[in-house]
Amino acid sequence: MTITVGDRLPEAQLSLATPEGPIPVKSSDYFKDKTVALFAVPGAFTPTCSAKHLPSFVEKADELKAKGVDQIAATSVNDGFVMAEWGKQAGSAEIDMLADGNADFAEALGLTMDASGFGMGKRSQRYSMLVEDGVVKQLNVEAPGAYEVSGAETLLGQL
Repeated sequence: MTITVGDRLPEAQLSLATPEGPIPVKSSDYFKDKTVALFAVPGAFTPTCSAKHLPSFVEKADELKAKGVDQIAATSVNDGFVMAEWGKQAGSAEIDMLADGNADFAEALGLTMDASGFGMGKRSQRYSMLVEDGVVKQLNVEAPGAYEVSGAETLLGQL
């Protein structure tokens, strides 16, 4: 079942990428007592993810925070080391990189896709969401192959 607005995020293990290496974090702990702009990409370093999706949140970070967002986070079915390097190369110090290496979080949300045709296996769908204290307040899921509704601009318009 796919998560919807009003649902509480499911419990899943993620890895927070840090300069010292990945740190395990439970989704319930990460999203507790704060407003988070979360976006998911099918893969770090992939074309649309690197050229459009992540940069939209880097560019709009100050505006999102001015509208009440406490933290911005990116997630992908990649390991914590890949997520850390992707964030570093993108200049995204304002964005927490949450690795979902086994797709546990994406599966629990009901937002996986099969990218086997591209040699990538199970991946997260592209989406953005606004989460307040673990509850989904906005959800913007892209159609396969699209990048139209999940950028930072959409979340800004919803705040």
